[in-house]
Parts: sequence; C-alpha cells; structure tokens
Amino acid sequence: MSGIDSESSARVPRLLRVSAALSWRFVAVVAALYVVAQVVGFLATIMIPAGIALLLAALLSPAVSQLTRVGVPRGLATGLVLVGGLAVVGGVLTFVITEFSKGLPDLQTQVSTSLDTIQTWLKHGPLHLSDVQLQQYLDKVLQTIKDNQAEITSGALTTAATVGELLTGFILALFTLIFFLHDGDGIWRFIIRIVPGDVRDRADVAGRRGFASLVSYVRATAAVAVVDAVGVGIGLWAVGVPLIVPLSALVFLGAFIPIVGAVITGAVAVLIALVANGPVAGLVVLGVLIGVMQLESHVLQPLLLGRAVKLHPLAVVLAITAGLVVGGISGALLSVPLLAVLNSGIRSLLSDSDKEVEPKDVDVHEPQETGPKDTGGERVEDV
Repeated sequence: MSGIDSESSARVPRLLRVSAALSWRFVAVVAALYVVAQVVGFLATIMIPAGIALLLAALLSPAVSQLTRVGVPRGLATGLVLVGGLAVVGGVLTFVITEFSKGLPDLQTQVSTSLDTIQTWLKHGPLHLSDVQLQQYLDKVLQTIKDNQAEITSGALTTAATVGELLTGFILALFTLIFFLHDGDGIWRFIIRIVPGDVRDRADVAGRRGFASLVSYVRATAAVAVVDAVGVGIGLWAVGVPLIVPLSALVFLGAFIPIVGAVITGAVAVLIALVANGPVAGLVVLGVLIGVMQLESHVLQPLLLGRAVKLHPLAVVLAITAGLVVGGISGALLSVPLLAVLNSGIRSLLSDSDKEVEPKDVDVHEPQETGPKDTGGERVEDV
C-alpha cells in the first residue's frame, strides 16, 4: 500500500510539470495569434488588397506561365493577361448593370402588385385590418425613419467613405497583382532568404506546395460558383423572376465564400422572388436553392474542393467564422484560402516524402500536385 502511495506521489510532480509546460506554450501561441490578428486588423487597408491580389495571381498566373512557355516575353504576357482579365470583368459588370436597368421597371411593377395583394390580404384575410389601422402602421414606419434620420445620414456618409476605401484598395490590389504576375517567383526567392540555409529548401518546397494549393482552390471555387449561379439562374427564369442576371451574378460572387456565401446570396434571390412573384415562386426558388446546395455539398465540394485543399468542412466553417470576426466579409473571403495554404505547407513540412524534393521540381500550376502523399498512421507516429 505504501508502495502505491509513493508511486502516486512520484507521478504528481511530472503531471504538474507537463501541464505547466503545455499551459505556458498554449498561452504563448494564443498571445502570438492575438498579436498577429491585431497587426492584420491595423494593416487591413494593405493586407486585404494584397490578399485579394494573391488570389487573383493564383487564378491568372497559369495563363501567364502558359504564354511564356510558347515564347511570349513575361512582361508582355503579364500585360495581355491583365488587359484580358480587366476586359472580361468590365464586360460582365456592364452586362449586369444593363440587365439590372432593364429589369428594374418590371420588378417595380411586380413589387407594387405584390404590395397590393398583401394589403388586400391584410384587409380581408384573418386579420381584418381597417384602412385606419393600416395608415397608423404606415405612419409609425415613417415616424421611425424620421427619428433615425441622423443615423441614416451618418450611414450614408460612412458608405461614401467606404466607396473611397474600396477604390483605393482596388488600385493597390491591381498594382500588387502586376508585380505578383510579373516577378512572383523572384519575390518568393527574396522572402525565403530569411529562412536558415539548412532548412531553406524544405521551407521553399512547403511554400510552393501552399501556393499550388491556392491555385487549386481558386480553380475549384470558380467552377463551383459557376454551377451555383447557373442553377439558381435557371430556377429564377423558370418562375419568371426579374433581374435574373444580376441575382445570378450575386450568387456567383457569394460562392467564393465556401458553404455560407451562396446560401446568403441565394436567400436574397428567394426574397426577391417572394416579394415580386408571390409565395409559390418563392418556394420554387427556395427548392432550387436547396437542390443546388445539396449538389455543391455532396458532389462538387468533395470532388473539386476536397481534392484541391483537403480540408474538413468543420475547419472551413470555423475559419470563415474567425475571418468574419477579424476582418468582416474580406476576412471570410480570405480565411479559407489562408487555411488551405497553411494546411498544404504544414503537410509538406511533416512529410518524409518531401525531404528529397527539390523546389524547382514543384509545379505550382498543377492541381494534382498540391501536396505530398498522405502517409497515414506513420506520419502521425512521427509527429
């Protein structure tokens, strides 16, 4: 009995030492992450355009590399890809704005008809509201708007300032994108010099694996976004909802925030269908949206994004939530690509198969080569 007591007492100090060691390391990691989050938030005006430029570089750099392989000078290839990309974006925006202008009168007419239907239902439906009661409710709404006029004006001024910040961020992102496309490899070689020489090649391979994962993520996300937009657009066309093209474009942009983006933008389409065409149209569009989300979750995400970034859905949701807390919509947009890059880079550093790989042998434009082969339990034992 005394032997057991002495053995237990000998274990307690070791347990305390291990717990204390883990505790201060955990505190140090949390403090470091907090400092990084504060720095990123303080430099958001610079970090967000640079992050968006990196995403665009991942999307456009394969085209630049393809042009250089056929003999086009890299500067000229960069210019051609940028001009072509801007022309496509400008053409799409012009088309969306034109379609929005054309569809707005029909939307106003249908909304007016729907409001008349709602008013008739309020009068003759289960509520049996009189004209006096409806006018009182309307007066309350108008009075609320008047009482909050200062806040509304302030919000308008804030929106104007935000537009100015967006324009500045766009110029900075475009300027940064030019250098990423023209000399991205040279910029990376300069950055990697801060790593000690004995592990520089491993860090170089891991970084290239991370960028390859980013290229795969952008390609896969763009494909998923196209499917979401086309599916929702077909549903809107089937029930005769106006503004099909603008709403489909909104769903396309929202799909770049995995899992939640297409749901939120699709809900806007459902709301407009409900207001403009009534509850039956709203339910039809809702059913189409649910079907598209099921297709994305069970087919497209595992087939495309799952192979590209190898992230668990829970990790994606938590990353989006953290991005929203730290950086709002921009943080949600950039959080999953950042997680994909870190995941692929860390997997490379922990992989024995990447020890003998030369940095020049890693093709960052090949989606199937975004990371080393998973060694399963052996790698876990090494860790």
